[in-house]
Amino acid sequence: MRRAAIFLACLGLTACGGEEHQDVRQWMKESTKDFKGKIPPLPAIKQFPTVAYEAAELVDPYNTSKIEPERKAGSGGGIRPDLDRRREPLEAYPLESLKMVGTLTKGKMVHALIQADKSLHQVKIGNYMGQNFGIITDINETEVKLKELVPDSLGDYMERTSTLQLQEKQQEGRK
Repeated sequence: MRRAAIFLACLGLTACGGEEHQDVRQWMKESTKDFKGKIPPLPAIKQFPTVAYEAAELVDPYNTSKIEPERKAGSGGGIRPDLDRRREPLEAYPLESLKMVGTLTKGKMVHALIQADKSLHQVKIGNYMGQNFGIITDINETEVKLKELVPDSLGDYMERTSTLQLQEKQQEGRK
């Protein structure tokens, strides 16, 4: 049955190829006789002049000396930390980890109580604390002021003022 259907379909297709479509074929020939496939030619390759690189002796624009600001004589005021002095115990701790928990007054001298880990330290003006060579410049009832020496991008040191605020202990409610 399948073979018969295929045979009939082929027979029908060959019947369509007769002379009745001859006029369509003639029209197609006449319409396409002037058509020719035209591919435009490739554009001519432009010749660019060759230029010799003569900037080898000039300053490299990507050199770090062009990116960094100029160093002036005496920049940073020549500030340097005293590396020969004996380090104090509170210089082993970052300033962020230290807590001011109170003050003491001895005569006219005000001392601050600083907690580092679980130990309590007594400091006065002129003592050092923190890891940036911080020297205590002022102590009052609510804060300790320090002058730190921090390195900048050029390797010089610059002064920065920091404060350590009094940490008030929160009272727990009694029942």
